[in-house]
Amino acid sequence: MLKYKPMAQVSIQPKRCNDPGCRGKHAAAERVALAALLCRERGVQLTKLRQQILELLWQSEQPTGAYELMEALRHLESRNVTPPTVYRSLSFLISQGLAIKIESWNAYVPCVHPERGHDHFLFLCSACRSSVEVEDQRLSGVISQAAGSMEFRPQRRVIEVEGICKRCVSAGSI
Repeated sequence: MLKYKPMAQVSIQPKRCNDPGCRGKHAAAERVALAALLCRERGVQLTKLRQQILELLWQSEQPTGAYELMEALRHLESRNVTPPTVYRSLSFLISQGLAIKIESWNAYVPCVHPERGHDHFLFLCSACRSSVEVEDQRLSGVISQAAGSMEFRPQRRVIEVEGICKRCVSAGSI
């Protein structure tokens, strides 16, 4: 079961990442601090519940469903948190680019680089259920070019590639 561990709030200085090839090698607490900073800059509120859900997504280290989040919050708050409350918080996190919904799994992961208004795609391992977010500006160009040629206006871009990760292939998990 997913257990919530409050992240240390000791003056973490959030850093914006300029390395497109970093593959998300950031500390979770620093990314949550960056999310709080981005929300302040945007004039939106990262409420206690929204922050707790974002922290849970970072702590999970794998795609997490809304009901898993509810269960973890129930143990934390010693009260029931209803599905609409969790889904509204997730919707906020997604709208601010702080979380990503994995449509095919109906699960959520934190966005590694919320400071960038970027297109990304996800590689999903069906054996261990891990996910890796990848940024590539070429992807944005291809989608924009194809949409433009059809006079189509994309509103949401979801690209998921499911397969088996290197670790599972090496371990013979397939």
